[in-house]
Amino acid sequence: MSSLSKKIVIVFSVIVFGYVTTGYVMGRSSDDKAFHALAVYSAVLSRVQTDYVDEPNLHTVTSGALHGLLDSLDPQSGYLSPLEYTDYKEKIAATPVGASGVALTKRFGYIGVISVLPDSPGAKAGLHIGDIFEKIAGFTTGQMALEQAQVLLSGNPGTVVKLSVIRRGKTEPQDAEITLAKLPPPKLVEDKLAGDIAYLRVPEFTDGITKQISDKLAQFKTQGARKLILDLRDCAVGSEQEGISTAQLFLSSGTITTLKGQTVSPIASSADPSKVVWTLPVSVLIGNGTAGPAEIVAGAIGGNHRGDTVGDRTFGTASKQKLIQMDDGSALILTVANYYTPDNKEIPLDGVAPTVEVRPLADDVASVNDVNPPAPTSSPDDPVVKKAIEALQGDGAMRKAA
Repeated sequence: MSSLSKKIVIVFSVIVFGYVTTGYVMGRSSDDKAFHALAVYSAVLSRVQTDYVDEPNLHTVTSGALHGLLDSLDPQSGYLSPLEYTDYKEKIAATPVGASGVALTKRFGYIGVISVLPDSPGAKAGLHIGDIFEKIAGFTTGQMALEQAQVLLSGNPGTVVKLSVIRRGKTEPQDAEITLAKLPPPKLVEDKLAGDIAYLRVPEFTDGITKQISDKLAQFKTQGARKLILDLRDCAVGSEQEGISTAQLFLSSGTITTLKGQTVSPIASSADPSKVVWTLPVSVLIGNGTAGPAEIVAGAIGGNHRGDTVGDRTFGTASKQKLIQMDDGSALILTVANYYTPDNKEIPLDGVAPTVEVRPLADDVASVNDVNPPAPTSSPDDPVVKKAIEALQGDGAMRKAA
């Protein structure tokens, strides 16, 4: 960094620090914590400039600090530098139709996999929940915003995206590639189990899925089904509104979810008796790959004691983000509100806990980190399905819509 650049940095820091200090003294800043945080930042920046082994690159230091700041908040928040934001807008404007079918999150500072849609490009590439992308299309995912990663994993059908993947239970990255494709409309998976139990698996909550679920529930009733297993395992993408609408198919009273944040007035979504389709017993299957709108459904049914949630704790992502453009051409993707369960549990913080927990078998514990979890199935040999059947045939059979 040149002498002139260094002087500009120092002067700018002094001005910012002086302005905040003056505001604090004159009562213009009531946030004592913010004042002290800026004081610490100013001191650290000064030390880096004077004591670091080499003259630091201002752009790199500032960009790294801002990326780290947003990354420290939650997996959904992120910072886009002016160059990154420009590239992001250009790719979004291209309206890509090819996708990977992979739901993403942040793990250990890198982009990770929550779930993979069946028969999607991600599934064909052998990706599983827990896999971590060290690189996507040659770009390191450290400090990468989720939206950037999603854009890199979308494009024209047939596009091949190279990946560097740290597989579940491994420590070294492996090279892989994924061929993007136009994803077909979501397909519900149905089955008939022992007795009068119907099985319905929802892979994603894309627009219009509630209508499909409603039609399928009505069909189940005409076919004589009197109990339902709703499988939401590995369901991690879609619209939160579709999740709310789906929950309304089962609940005639009570709160489904509440959205609230520091600057967002609480918005409660409630049951609507006129929208109820299924009044009979229901058990919901959940797991670590259950996220977003699926968590709203599971939280609503479990929180209102409408039915059991069976399996493992959900991932915890149901929240609302806002893109904020900055004057320098950069952008913030900031989580501004979180969804809460009917019993006031913050979903991104706690996930949705099962009312009937199903843990891995003891013989599998030693190898669970090295083995990819099995795909959801309707087979009674599936321990989660087996436990749900037991719940429906026991006390859970008495849980009907009020």
